[in-house]
Amino acid sequence: MNQNFFSLSGHEGAWITLAVVGLVFVLLTISTLGPDIVLMGAVILLVAAGVLSPGDAIAGLSNEAMVVVAILFIVSAGIRETGGIDWLAQRILGRPRSPQVAIAKLSFSTAFVSAFVNNTPLVAMLIPAVNDWGKKNRVALSKLMIPLSYAAILGGTCTLIGTSTNLVVDGLLREWLKTHDPQGRALQMFDISPVGIPAAFIGCLYMVFFSRWLLPDRRPAMSQLDDPREYTIEMLVPPESPLVNQTIEQAGLRHLPGMYLLEIDRSGLVLPAVAPDQKLQAGDRLVFVGVVESVVDLQKMRGLVVANDQVFKLTAPRTTRCLTEAVVSNTCPLVGQTIRESRFRTHYNAAVVAVARNGERLRQKIGDIVLQPGDTLLLESHRSFVDEHRNRRDFFLVSRLEDSHPPRHDRALVALAIFVGMIVVVGIGWMTMLKAGMLAAALMLLTRCVSAEAARRSIDLETLLAIAASFGIGRALESTGAARLIADPLISMASGDAWVTLAVVYLTTLVVTELITNNAAAALMFPFAMAAADNLHVSYMPFIIVIMMAASNGFATPIGYQTNLMVYGPGGYRFGDYVRIGVPLDLLIAVISIALTPLVFPF
Repeated sequence: MNQNFFSLSGHEGAWITLAVVGLVFVLLTISTLGPDIVLMGAVILLVAAGVLSPGDAIAGLSNEAMVVVAILFIVSAGIRETGGIDWLAQRILGRPRSPQVAIAKLSFSTAFVSAFVNNTPLVAMLIPAVNDWGKKNRVALSKLMIPLSYAAILGGTCTLIGTSTNLVVDGLLREWLKTHDPQGRALQMFDISPVGIPAAFIGCLYMVFFSRWLLPDRRPAMSQLDDPREYTIEMLVPPESPLVNQTIEQAGLRHLPGMYLLEIDRSGLVLPAVAPDQKLQAGDRLVFVGVVESVVDLQKMRGLVVANDQVFKLTAPRTTRCLTEAVVSNTCPLVGQTIRESRFRTHYNAAVVAVARNGERLRQKIGDIVLQPGDTLLLESHRSFVDEHRNRRDFFLVSRLEDSHPPRHDRALVALAIFVGMIVVVGIGWMTMLKAGMLAAALMLLTRCVSAEAARRSIDLETLLAIAASFGIGRALESTGAARLIADPLISMASGDAWVTLAVVYLTTLVVTELITNNAAAALMFPFAMAAADNLHVSYMPFIIVIMMAASNGFATPIGYQTNLMVYGPGGYRFGDYVRIGVPLDLLIAVISIALTPLVFPF
C-alpha cells in the first residue's frame, strides 16, 4: 500500500490521476515543453497529492527497461565512434531517390531486425545512425524518426522475443497454467508470427504511402548547409584505402550535401571538372569546397585522410582531438605569411585542415594560402585549444565543433563484433538483454571503441527521465484503479459474443497502453482476457494473442511506447503529430489483429 501524504478515499486517487494524465496530454499538445519536463511535473503533482509514494515515483529510474536503454546508448556510441553505424546505415539504407524510398528502406529493414532484437535498445542504437543518414541525404528527420519507432514496434510483434511485452505475457501465461491448467499450451517462438507479420508488413506500407501527408516536414529555419562560408579542404587517398580503383560515384563522393569535389591533383597533373566515372588512385589529392558540416562528415569518411601532413605531427593522440573554428585577427603575428611558412602547427599545436575567406574560392593548396585578417580556419587540435586561446588576441573567435573528432576506423570491426555478439547471446537465451548490454558496454570501453568521456556524453538524460516518469504515471493509473475505471465498462459491453469480446479486449488494452506503459497494460489486462475466455468457455489463445498485439501496438501518443518517447526530441515532434499518423495506424492494426487471430487460433 502506498504511504500517502494525504488520505484519499474511494476513487478519489483514481480521478486525480486521470485529471493529471489529461493535463499531460494537453501540455504535450499545446506547449513547447519537452516530454521529460511535462512527465516529471506530472509525477511531482501525483506525489504532492498523495497518489504516489516517493518510492513509487522514482521506481522507474531502476526499471530494467530504462537501464537497458541507458546502457545501449553507450553501446551505440561505441559503434558510432568507430564509424560502424555510418557503415551499417549506408549498406542497409543506401542513397534514396525520394523520402518515400527512404522511409520504405528504413521501415522494412528496422521491422525485420526488430523481430529478433528487442525493439527498445534497437531504436536507441539506430537513432544516431538515422540522424546522420537523414542529414546527409537531406531528408527531414521529422519524416524518419516516427517511422523508425513504429517499424521497430511492428517488427517486435512478429516473434516472442521481439518485445518485452510478449515476454511479459508469456511469463503471466506460464504462471496461470501452473495453477489453472498444467497441461495447457504455453507460447512458442513463432506463435504470434501469423498475425504479427501481416500486421507489420501492412503497417510499414501504410507509413510509406501516407507519411507524405501525415508526417510533418519540419526543418531548422537555418541549416548549417545554408552557411555562406565555403571551406577549401584537401583530402588524400592513401595506398591502403578501400576507395582505390573505385569511381567517384561508387566512393560516394559525387552527391555530398553542401560540398563538391573541385579537382583532383594526381602527381602534379590537375584534373578539373571531375567526371563521376573517374577512378581514384592511391596518392590522389582531392580538393573539396563546402560548408563546415560537410567538412566534418568528409573528415570522418573511411578511406580518406587529411592531406596536410601537419595533422599527423600533432602531439595529442587523434582520439583526443576535435575540429575547431578560429577567425584570424588583425593582431595575429602570422598574418601575411603562408600557412607553411608561419609554422602554424609549431606555434599553436594545431593543424589547419581547411580555410574559408568571405565567400572567396581559394584554389591554392592549404600550405600556400597567405593568412589574412578575417580568415576562418578549421583546425584539428586537442579539445583544450578553445580554453587556451579563447581570450588571446591572435583570434577574434574560437569555437569547438561538437562530435567532430576523427572516428577510430581501425576499431570498427571490433565494435560491430561486440554488437553482433550481444545480439546472438540474447537471441539464443544465454543472457538477458540487461546482462548482455552491460557486458557489451564494458567491452566497448575496454577495447577503446569509445572513450569514457564520449560514453558519458552519449547518455540522453531527457529520454531516460521521460521513460522513468512514464513508469511512475503508469504505476499511479494501475494502483489507484484509474485504469480499471476505463477497462471495466468497456469489457462489460461485449454481451457474451466471443468475437465482440475479443474486439473489446483488444481496444480496451489499446486504450490502456496509450495511457500507461505497454508492459503495465499487458499485465493489467491479462486477468480480464483470461476471465473473458473462461466465461465464454472458449480457448484462451486468441485472447492472449490480442493482448500481446494491442499492448505493443500503441502509436497514437508519445507515451504509449518507450520508443515513441525516444524519437520525440530527435524528430522535433509535437503531440499532435503522433495523433495524426498514429490513430489510423492503431485502427488498421486493430482490424488486422482482430480479423486474423480467430482464424489462426479458433475459439
